[in-house]
Amino acid sequence: MTNTAAAISPSAFIDIDVEMRLQGANDVLQINVQMQIKQGQFVSVYGASGAGKTTLLRLLAGLSHPQNGQIKVAGETWLDTQRKIQLRPQERAVGMVFQDLALFPHLTVEENIAYGVPNNDRAIVQRLLEVTQLGVLRKQLPKQLSGGQKQRVALARALARRPQILLLDEPLSALDHAMRANLQDELQTLHQEFGLTTLMVSHDLGEIFKLSEHVFVLEQGRIVKQGAPSEVFLKTEEPGKLQLHAQILAIRQEQVIAVLSLLVGQEIIEVAASPEEVSGLRVGAMISIAPKAFSPQILIPFPNQLCLGDESQTVL
Repeated sequence: MTNTAAAISPSAFIDIDVEMRLQGANDVLQINVQMQIKQGQFVSVYGASGAGKTTLLRLLAGLSHPQNGQIKVAGETWLDTQRKIQLRPQERAVGMVFQDLALFPHLTVEENIAYGVPNNDRAIVQRLLEVTQLGVLRKQLPKQLSGGQKQRVALARALARRPQILLLDEPLSALDHAMRANLQDELQTLHQEFGLTTLMVSHDLGEIFKLSEHVFVLEQGRIVKQGAPSEVFLKTEEPGKLQLHAQILAIRQEQVIAVLSLLVGQEIIEVAASPEEVSGLRVGAMISIAPKAFSPQILIPFPNQLCLGDESQTVL
């Protein structure tokens, strides 16, 4: 951990400098994170499973507690282990959407959103029903809703507290591509309309590029890279040379070569490599790949195609 007094930035809206030791099933994860976020930013946290992404959100929300560190928001100390300051979750201006949503099954859509609203503020409940297009479903129970509708209820409930910070733990991961794209648009609108500072955990590079101004890459409890998505994921050492980030899903040995199964964005590809290149690599690790030759063909439908069954394409 760095010297906390030096690490805390007076200009940051969210300033985190924490150290935490987590005992996993097979090993220990040492989290050591220094992070500064500007007010109004939409920020993503990216990394392999088990890197500490969800724990970071829980630390900010006050649901987990580090052994050492400070968290300051808008100049207010939310956590200082040396001074024994630790605001409770309900004392922090945070709205959080969990991956499992955690809706109350016995409450209606409207009651779920209204749960915990300060001063019984019915105006904010009505406004959220409108902006999330849930008004016609206000009397429905969660079991009567689709996946996308449940996501909107969870998001509206998080916003009903009028939080300074919105924390999203892969909230759209279980949705199909079309529904996910629609809710990304809604999320972007709500972030701007409610003047939020948003921190989102996501494995979806398309989602990160669409929504985020800044991304932190977390690896084994430490931030190893940060910046605009284009800087983090597209920047290469050689001008004009494409470089991609991928996660290793499997490694198998053929006769004289090794074959890596890689997750690039939301697509799985296989690449051949020499035994020397895969030496030391392991399943789950993040790597960079750069094709030796790259000449893409872009396929698009012919314009003004009137026949729906015609699959004619042109190559650019």
